[in-house]
Amino acid sequence: MDLQTLWFAAVAVLWTGFLLLEGFDFGVAALLPMLGRRPADRHLMLRSIGPLWDGNEVWLITAAGAVFAAFPGWYATWLPALYLPFVLVLFGLIVRAVAFEWRHSHHTEAWDATWTRIITGGSLIAALGIGAALGATTLGLPVDADGTRVGGAFSGLSWPALLGAVAVLGFSLVHGALFLALKVDGDVRMRARAFALRWSPVAALPLLAWAGITHLRYGTPVTAVLWLVAALAVGVAWTRIRLDREGPAFAAWAVVLVASAATIFGAAYPVVIPSTVDVAFDVTVADASVSDYTLTIMTWAAGVGLPVVLGYQTWTYWVFRKRLTADPVHEEPADRVVPA
Repeated sequence: MDLQTLWFAAVAVLWTGFLLLEGFDFGVAALLPMLGRRPADRHLMLRSIGPLWDGNEVWLITAAGAVFAAFPGWYATWLPALYLPFVLVLFGLIVRAVAFEWRHSHHTEAWDATWTRIITGGSLIAALGIGAALGATTLGLPVDADGTRVGGAFSGLSWPALLGAVAVLGFSLVHGALFLALKVDGDVRMRARAFALRWSPVAALPLLAWAGITHLRYGTPVTAVLWLVAALAVGVAWTRIRLDREGPAFAAWAVVLVASAATIFGAAYPVVIPSTVDVAFDVTVADASVSDYTLTIMTWAAGVGLPVVLGYQTWTYWVFRKRLTADPVHEEPADRVVPA
């Protein structure tokens, strides 16, 4: 495997890892109004992702950084063409991070409700924006021979962007519900399981459609098998939910994403940005890549740094692996002495 192909695969893995890990905390946050009927329920849901959400965002930084470092031509075409979705993503991530921190700095009913809504809104915006950007990138953008977007600010937001946005959001909602069913106990667990059972077949359809369209356009027999694996994993996840097997259901739902992403990236290769203006204007791996010397240095650096990142993130998940139960919200300890 040449270095350009290796780094294309690395970028695909990083984006898949981001959607897989950040997807469940996007989903948990988006489900707060539906599953968090009481303050204690919403507090429990936020506790389930509290130690994890900011570490999951490292995958977004790494994925975007890998595109910038290995394929600057991809980056230079991609971000300007999708400036609006990426601005919305940054806005959503920023207000979401602020809300996570500020929600716990003061405790009144109105304060908690306000910042909880901002957490939900920021997560929805970020999930939709990332899905729109990835959907438009893999299914086509209106770019010319110079890699410049043709049309106005909204020209990149066509049906592929909408499909990607709905696909990522749908996956994240069920992913978040399955994470809650696996991570918490009590009423929230029951409601999360019921949500996943009801909506998982519907939520998988946009993702399967996205992968299927990409395969039909550019795919190979290998990507056909990968798409079939993704479709079968939806059925496995649904049957496991019915049997109250949260762990296998969560794993099977993760396979839906991994197999779908492998279908999309595998079918698209070596094109990184298909042009809807003219196929002659497609941006390919060879067009967008840096030199082999630079890729060699990056490979050695990644070989040293990546195990460290994976190690500390695995350790974090291990430390916070136990199932959570609801506890009184903002209640002072009984033996606390309040000074006069």
